[in-house]
Amino acid sequence: MARDIVLTPEGKERLEGELERLRTTGRREIAERLRHALEMGRELAENAEYLSAKEEQARLEQRIAELEARLDGAQVVERTARGGAVEVGAHVRVRDCDTRKTEAYDVVGSGEGDPAAGRISRESPIGSALLGHREGEIVEIRTPAGVRRLKILEVH
Repeated sequence: MARDIVLTPEGKERLEGELERLRTTGRREIAERLRHALEMGRELAENAEYLSAKEEQARLEQRIAELEARLDGAQVVERTARGGAVEVGAHVRVRDCDTRKTEAYDVVGSGEGDPAAGRISRESPIGSALLGHREGEIVEIRTPAGVRRLKILEVH
C-alpha cells in the first residue's frame, strides 16, 4: 500500500489515543444508551432515543474504521536534523521579508495542523511552499491574502 498519509510521532499518538477511547469508552457509552432506550419499552420505530443512539453508533464505527485505515497506511516521520531541508516533522523559524516579523512553525502531516498552535500541515499554502527548502533560502508563498516572501532562518 502506498504511504500517502504522513504523520509525526505525536500525531500518530493522538490518533491512537482517540481510537482507543472510541473502541472502549465510546462503544460502552453507546451500548448503555441503547440499553436504556430499549428499556423504555416503546416500539423501536417510534423510539427517538434508540434511533438517535443507533445513528451515533454508526458514526462512531465509521470514525473507528477511518482511524484504523489511516493508522494502517501511515508513514511516521521523525524531526529532521538541524539545518536540513524542511520536511514533515521539522521545526522551522522564518522571517517575513516585508513585515520583518519572525514566526516559528512545526510542519506536520495531514490532519494534524493547528495554525493557532504553530502547527502547519504539509498541505497548507505555507507548509507546502516550505517543503524541500533550506536555511537561508527565500520562499514565495501564494496565500489567499496574496504573495508572501519568507526567509528560512532555522530548520531543526
